[in-house]
Amino acid sequence: MDTGHIRACDERDVPMILAVINDAAERYRGVIPAEVWHEPYMPEAELRAELAAGVAFVAYDDGEIQGVMGLQDVKDVSLIRHAYVRTKRQGEGIGATLLAHHFYEGRGFHLVSDARTPALLRRYWTVPERQIASSVVLADRDLQPFAQ
Repeated sequence: MDTGHIRACDERDVPMILAVINDAAERYRGVIPAEVWHEPYMPEAELRAELAAGVAFVAYDDGEIQGVMGLQDVKDVSLIRHAYVRTKRQGEGIGATLLAHHFYEGRGFHLVSDARTPALLRRYWTVPERQIASSVVLADRDLQPFAQ
């Protein structure tokens, strides 16, 4: 893998963020429920709405943006709202690098059980019910009271 670095994105990166998201989403065509999929997968207006709602993007950049991750603070948690890597670069560790830059198990975060995930998604994020089935949640130990 080329040596890249993680950096914050700004307005100038919007076209590249869109290019990465829409390229990466192609791998999930036919997997993502039909009612959630559209062309392009993320139009510019939707990305701009995400930015206006407080989603901040970081990029893995090796001279060109190869992966992006969108983060958003909601209530008392930080959400990973988007995580995409260019199709041709998937499997090289770029997504793991982006994830490790922000959240990793060594800092107390863990994968939430499938049984708890739907309740947490409904509490902190508006997401279609069919998408809940394919989502994962990372949490710190403070979410223990939500175990039911």
